[in-house]
Amino acid sequence: MAESKTKAKLLPEDVDTDDCLTSYTYIYSPDLLKDQVAFITGGGSGIGLRIAEIFMRHGCDTVIASRNLDKLNEAAKKLSAVSGRRCLPLCIDVRQPDSIMAAVDEILKEFGRVDILVNNAAGNFLCPATALSFNAFKTVLDIDTLGTFNTSKVVYEKWFKDHGGSIVNISATLGYRGQALQVHAGSAKAANGELTSSEDARFFLKLSGGLRVEAAGAFQSIPLQRAGNKTEMAHCALFLASRASSYTTGAILVADGGAWLTSANDVSMLLGIASSKSARL
Repeated sequence: MAESKTKAKLLPEDVDTDDCLTSYTYIYSPDLLKDQVAFITGGGSGIGLRIAEIFMRHGCDTVIASRNLDKLNEAAKKLSAVSGRRCLPLCIDVRQPDSIMAAVDEILKEFGRVDILVNNAAGNFLCPATALSFNAFKTVLDIDTLGTFNTSKVVYEKWFKDHGGSIVNISATLGYRGQALQVHAGSAKAANGELTSSEDARFFLKLSGGLRVEAAGAFQSIPLQRAGNKTEMAHCALFLASRASSYTTGAILVADGGAWLTSANDVSMLLGIASSKSARL
């Protein structure tokens, strides 16, 4: 118990809501990303928003993008207020290359550069493979896999090809051992793993952030005996996007407390979660 309490004190600050942190303790130099520009898809909420905040607290200007402009506008105001850096909200659909091209043109017009791409946009839901429609399966792959490729290709062609840069892909461990109710997302994330390791992209792989299991004993099989928080995920992305990882490329960094090594694929539990109103997607 004493050891667990000691570890808990070392956890970075976080809040469950889509609000910015009320306090922040630096573990890297505050100017680690000074005057760089990051393009973050799915940046208006969740892990994407926290990545934007942590990047901005380290001197980076950001562009946050998704299909919900109202949410993006609200998030951008919060992020700029807490960090003093610029945040540009852009409405895009990662399934549409033309939409991404227009966004990157706007980024270059406003900032004159883009140094970091974080592919965080994703779609997911719990569903047995037998109940998946053709369109449902395709939609998840279109967003998660094709969206990652589309955005990476556009940013590469318009800027990275001549100036260099870092690509950080947010994924999940679903494809490692197979996962009940997740054949669509698992297939998409497995494809992203190959996409990343086959090219010069810096790759950050995380445990799925779309599902929070809070049932009693849910963390017993995780070596660290707890869930991770959004700030911890953002710190991993910060490392991969920064000069701290200057000789790292095509790599997979799993940040899930060791769960992918030890956690059982509990079909009964997952089926219970799928039918429970307490499941949060």
